Amino acid sequence: MTAIERAENVFDIEIESLKATRASLGRPFLDILESIVSCKGKTILIGMGKSGHIAGKIAATMSSLGSCAISISPAECMHGDLGMIQKQDFVIMISYSGESDEMIRIIPNIRAIGATIACITCNPDSTLARSCPIVQVLEGIHEACYMGLAPTSSTTSVLVYGDALAVAAAEMKRFDKRDFAMFHPAGSLGKKLMTRSVDLMQPLKTNAHLHASSTIREAVVGFVGSNSGILPVYDDDDRFCAIIRSEDVAKALSDGVDISSEDIASLVQDYPYYVDSDSMALDALRVMLKADIDSIAVVKDDSVIGIISRDRITGYGIYL
Repeated sequence: MTAIERAENVFDIEIESLKATRASLGRPFLDILESIVSCKGKTILIGMGKSGHIAGKIAATMSSLGSCAISISPAECMHGDLGMIQKQDFVIMISYSGESDEMIRIIPNIRAIGATIACITCNPDSTLARSCPIVQVLEGIHEACYMGLAPTSSTTSVLVYGDALAVAAAEMKRFDKRDFAMFHPAGSLGKKLMTRSVDLMQPLKTNAHLHASSTIREAVVGFVGSNSGILPVYDDDDRFCAIIRSEDVAKALSDGVDISSEDIASLVQDYPYYVDSDSMALDALRVMLKADIDSIAVVKDDSVIGIISRDRITGYGIYL
């Protein structure tokens, strides 16, 4: 058998094992799922060796999807880590054979603590299976190792089984994208769902309150005290409606316009693009991309409180 043929054989065997695991879903899966969802404490996954690595990954996935979970080593449990288990917790023990000495030896202690116990095993007649009130037996699992020894198909099957538990539990808890973002603040989705326009805007610092009838001199004074190249212009009801740019004022000055008497009406540009202060930065980016503009006003109570730019948003790691 060539290396490619061996690799393909591994895929084939593991895929068949996953199909067998899928066919094993039933009452035990539902019992474990209901125990996770109703758990008042945390879900604790315990496995030895390769199963321990799988337990850690399942616990991490559950935690990221709203079900508090940890993994602990059965060997360390015998030296004090049993103190991590409390009565209100739900313990899932993972063992292919169900006869791992480290696993069997801690069962009486977990019972004494009062935590609920379930197990996932491929051996329905094992000591572990006989010791747990909830037992998920994975049948039809054949290791993809050419010697039939190394944990391969069995760990893959338990891993996918754990993913199924985590996803189903999240849906039952109505865990949504905003919850996911709360637990992943550094991720792209977290930034998209949690970052508001006001978080990234440049606050507008100016005392100027310009209307179309304001003089160019008033605009000049406004720009002197501002940190922005644009100033908002308000209508007769004091609602933001347009902008005036510093370069337009500079051109008027260079043209020799009487800034004390000339109003800014001819320099004002309609600016219908803005976002509310409670909007998300992603919303502001959408508006700017659609209008093909580089910055947008952030408005609160009909007044501009800041300017947010496209570069500021994308530089923060937020993209459509």
